[in-house]
Amino acid sequence: MPKDFRSLQDRLHQQDMTLGEKLRQISWTYILLISIVAAAGFFMLYSAANGQWEPWASRQIVRFGIGILAMLALALINIRVYLRYAYVFYAISLVLLVAVDVKGVIGMGAQRWIDFGVIRLQPSELMKIALVLSLARYFHGLSIEDIGRPVSLIAPLLMTLAPVGLILKQPDLGTALMLMMGSGIVFFAAGVRLWKFAVVLAGGLAAIPVGWGMLHDYQRNRVLTFINPERDPLGAGYHILQSKIALGSGGVFGRGFMQGTQSHLNFLPEKQTDFIFTMLAEEFGMVGGLALLSLYTLIVVFGLVIALRCRHHFGRLLALGLTANFFLYVFINIAMVMGLIPVVGVPLPLISYGGTVMLTLMCGFGLVQCVNVHRDLHLGRRGGGDEP
Repeated sequence: MPKDFRSLQDRLHQQDMTLGEKLRQISWTYILLISIVAAAGFFMLYSAANGQWEPWASRQIVRFGIGILAMLALALINIRVYLRYAYVFYAISLVLLVAVDVKGVIGMGAQRWIDFGVIRLQPSELMKIALVLSLARYFHGLSIEDIGRPVSLIAPLLMTLAPVGLILKQPDLGTALMLMMGSGIVFFAAGVRLWKFAVVLAGGLAAIPVGWGMLHDYQRNRVLTFINPERDPLGAGYHILQSKIALGSGGVFGRGFMQGTQSHLNFLPEKQTDFIFTMLAEEFGMVGGLALLSLYTLIVVFGLVIALRCRHHFGRLLALGLTANFFLYVFINIAMVMGLIPVVGVPLPLISYGGTVMLTLMCGFGLVQCVNVHRDLHLGRRGGGDEP
């Protein structure tokens, strides 16, 4: 089919595509899976508050409702808009990260938020979407030959390292690692050769002694506690030891809803945020934990299928990068509470209490749905209708 005719056909298709037709292209099964996981989170927050909807569950329900509306709105916008303004969104997110360093709000020993009065925003969460958008936009405009040239990787590396450096300064090691791993997955999906990853990995390993000296005291303590939690059972090792006790006490079927001793007797810290999975495992046991992991797996699989079905490179990289971010949330949080990696501040998606995280996740799901709605659209390297 000639390119000019194909471009005209796509433009007519997009112009004739009604709101109803776009809504039919949305994966409602994907939304159902997300809603089931979120509902599980509402009940766990209800349990964390000892049978009260306040202060966590009721607010989380409202945030999820707003998030659903935002997700649908983002899904119905023409994907060319995101391609055109990807760098603008990245620049805004980067400016907000700089603003955190200047006028950020300090909470729990870290300066990560900006208080706008109505809402307290965590720009590092927005950067998780902005970075994927900008990298997808950049690699969409390159050919395979361009990607093979090392000089072509300088710009995306700088786009990744700039926010990582600002986030490390807050300090927020968990989010910085997520950005690096998520961007690495986009680099790999774009066609960057494995030997280049090996070079970066070797450089990272060689820089470990320098990096160790740059860590804050509490971060070094977390690593040492990961190696030997019993070295300080009432201090740095308290969180992970109580988390393991809660996980083990749940057994196969759990103690029952709102019957967990570690959480309801306040032995388990941060039970409504980072350590909520251990509360779920204590109350519903291994069966409940595996059920939640199965739902997470289905959400990830749906995201990967949407990415693979997309006909344009921008959509494939966008859906894959956002799905990888979601997977990293799940993997890091559960590995952390099980003692498989050091404790970092990464919440369990759709379950842990948090406003900016919920908004970021739902916007990410909306962009994945947008890729699904516009999966058959042909995008040129500059965002036009013809594929070169």
